[in-house]
Amino acid sequence: MIGRLRGIILEKQPPEVLLEANGVGYEVQMPMTCFYELPDQGKEAVIFTHFVVREDAQLLYGFNNKQERALFRELIKVNGVGPKLALAILSGMSAQQFVTAVEKQEIATLVKLPGVGKKTAERLVVEMKDRFRGLSGDLFNTVSDLPRPVASNTVQDAEAEAVAALISLGYKPQEASRMISKIAKPGSDSETLIRDALRAAM
Repeated sequence: MIGRLRGIILEKQPPEVLLEANGVGYEVQMPMTCFYELPDQGKEAVIFTHFVVREDAQLLYGFNNKQERALFRELIKVNGVGPKLALAILSGMSAQQFVTAVEKQEIATLVKLPGVGKKTAERLVVEMKDRFRGLSGDLFNTVSDLPRPVASNTVQDAEAEAVAALISLGYKPQEASRMISKIAKPGSDSETLIRDALRAAM
């Protein structure tokens, strides 16, 4: 089991990061709420990971702390929720927003997430309520919105990258394009576009 990686960020392609640790490049998929917190390319990062082995693939999911990983692990225990859907859920809302939605039984909020229907939302509320008791620490701290440097890529590249990231999170191509076009602003980088689009969807 690969539980933690420390290395240099070689590439950032939302929602995936390529991290070099001891000469090996690890492709790690991260929720966008964690991806926003990563250092710049070329800097060192520490990522807590969850390793998934399937017949057709071996996948690494990454998080900024153990509590976020613990929440992910509890999510994938819910009937009908796999790693991809858990990633989409934690990309669409912060841990604090998810906890609040579950505790207040806000089904309407949860069904706005890609891949979450009414039955899945109801299961999340029922099954996750009791699991929050074991999760503590800085998991539920709100993430401050720090200004981020504008990437050097063009507006078209940033928008295309943002659309691709939303599709990988479970949105349909037409829906992803529509979401980005609604919030696109001159000079926005892909991370800003993704964050704004996910917020607008909620």
